[in-house]
Amino acid sequence: MGVRITGREELWIPHSEEKLYMTKITGIRAISFDGDGSLWDFEKVMRNSLHQVLKELEQIDPEAAHLLDIDKMIEVRQRVAEEFKGRTVNLEDIRFQAFRETLKDIGRPDDTLASHLNEVYLQHRFEDIELFEDVLPTLNALRPRYSLGLLSNGNSYPERCGLNNIFQFVVFSQDYGVAKPDSRLFQIALEKAHCSKQEFLHVGDSLENDVIGAINTGIRCVWLN
Repeated sequence: MGVRITGREELWIPHSEEKLYMTKITGIRAISFDGDGSLWDFEKVMRNSLHQVLKELEQIDPEAAHLLDIDKMIEVRQRVAEEFKGRTVNLEDIRFQAFRETLKDIGRPDDTLASHLNEVYLQHRFEDIELFEDVLPTLNALRPRYSLGLLSNGNSYPERCGLNNIFQFVVFSQDYGVAKPDSRLFQIALEKAHCSKQEFLHVGDSLENDVIGAINTGIRCVWLN
């Protein structure tokens, strides 16, 4: 994600990891970043957290743990998320409901256990996040010149993942009932950044949520692909 700053209003963004050529972006005052998949490997930390859940379940109910694997738990979570689609709901609540349904699916319904497994998951989900190695150097290089923000459909609050005092504004979809690529979420970010569309840049890894969402809002975007 390396950048090069050559002037007060000039930002150069590499087009590839090889940095074969770069694009100059001018007139920017604020930059928002997606979180999951852009600043850290979400898939890695999610699967590791579910692995820790399975280890915990093995201690409590070995037979139940034997009936599960990580992919099965991911499948149930996706199913539950689809059921909540279009509704304003906290992502941690969705994860809890996913554990409830997982235990029901294997014939072990137990809300107390589901709550405990959810706590284990969330502990590792946030504490075990590993930022990509170039994230902090890049953000620290940008911070003196730009207002930085986190604009995410996730729920990884900066103070929970090693990004304290980095962002001037934070916008999570679950707090507003709309999600990227909905232009309304980008508009909220613009308001929090106190700048116009022309002065705003969004950075993210999702073509649909980040790039198309930004373009439809009328703001510039860098695609981390």
